[in-house]
Amino acid sequence: MMDINQQTIVGELVATDYRTAAVFKNRGIDFCCNGNRSIADACEKKHLDADRLISDLQEVAARTTSAVADYNAWPLDLLADYIEKKHHRYVRDKIMEIAPFLHKVRSVHGESHPELKEIEILFQESAEELTAHMHKEEAILFPFIRKMVAAGETPIHAPFGTVQFPIHAMMQEHENEGERFRLIAALTNNYTPPEDACNTYKVTYSLLKEFEEDLHLHIHLENNLLFPKAIALEQQQQA
Repeated sequence: MMDINQQTIVGELVATDYRTAAVFKNRGIDFCCNGNRSIADACEKKHLDADRLISDLQEVAARTTSAVADYNAWPLDLLADYIEKKHHRYVRDKIMEIAPFLHKVRSVHGESHPELKEIEILFQESAEELTAHMHKEEAILFPFIRKMVAAGETPIHAPFGTVQFPIHAMMQEHENEGERFRLIAALTNNYTPPEDACNTYKVTYSLLKEFEEDLHLHIHLENNLLFPKAIALEQQQQA
């Protein structure tokens, strides 16, 4: 059984076994943007029983299944390709789908549910920021990571000094999006439609919930896997 204790780092555990993400999510523990905390720190902040949480994590980790992708074993260039082709494409597609739904729901139900206006504004802000964020990754950071992988043990010059600079900027932007969606989740009562919600209202909340869940995995793959491994590779090449 995997060694899980109170000093285990949340993000590192999820990086090792993504199935544990569901346990953290059910407790309201952020494993992506704030995954660099120990289980003890995370439980203290949420007033949770750390031993009970560890027991649940160990139960999940002990299960045997071949259905879970072992992202931690993937080469860096494959991981970057996967994030770009799956998650970046998903974000762009879903923005085009969700935005019109949100606008329609706010137009029809906004008077009786004024929170819809703020939800729409927050999602529009997220759509704009994520679009710019992904472009920077695709144009600057990911190509450089691929170059490092191709170079093997040979150090290559980073036009931005070190890969840590763009990574730090991307992680800060991840934190901003995480906070934005925490606000959306609160305003939607964790994506629970009100009693008078029409089908479009219900579909919109379901899409927003799915979008947030995909964003959590997306950010986790970068913050807890791609970014630290890219930094380690650069340091190894320069040693």
